[in-house]
Amino acid sequence: MAKAKLTKNELKAQKDALKRFTRYLPTLELKKQQLLVEIRRVHDEIQQNRTKLEALNRRLSAWVAVFAEELDVASLFSVKNVSTDTGNIAGINIPLFQGVEFEDTPYDLMAWPLWVDAGVLASKEYISLQKHREILEEQERLIQEELRTTVQRINLFEKVMIPRTREIIRKIRIFMGDQETAAVVRGKISKAKIEKKKKDPHADAVTGLT
Repeated sequence: MAKAKLTKNELKAQKDALKRFTRYLPTLELKKQQLLVEIRRVHDEIQQNRTKLEALNRRLSAWVAVFAEELDVASLFSVKNVSTDTGNIAGINIPLFQGVEFEDTPYDLMAWPLWVDAGVLASKEYISLQKHREILEEQERLIQEELRTTVQRINLFEKVMIPRTREIIRKIRIFMGDQETAAVVRGKISKAKIEKKKKDPHADAVTGLT
């Protein structure tokens, strides 16, 4: 960083900078709080998602013996599209889960056991929950990343920019104060010489001859 000039213009520039820093800092602090709230929200949603998946797993446990028939239920449908939208949290864009679109494969009802329909629905629900969790985890990653950046900026302003700017202002004020004091002293000396010369115009000449 270039050394600050000890001038009035630089003093004004540093004061303006300090105002900007101190005005921007509360905005960063507010953003930090918003991000922390959103992280807690996403974390809760992920936990709810996991709870639903665990409950679905327990519900599907009754099908384990049936699935042992080696029937490929997954062949009866496929994921056509995972629908998402974009939301904005504290100035950052995050993906929002909308739903999963499936494409069913026609099959002969007579050739498949009765439990297949229920198995397909349960499998689709499971996949939807998994896709939702992936989006939630991406939200969490993006918000955590923005939080890290925001905390870094807060630290930069609190620990570097604001203290350094205040120190520069202090040094300029001291320098300018010293300059003003020196100017006053020089002025008094000059005035004293002038006054002395007025009282004794020949004083300098006499002094020069001795």
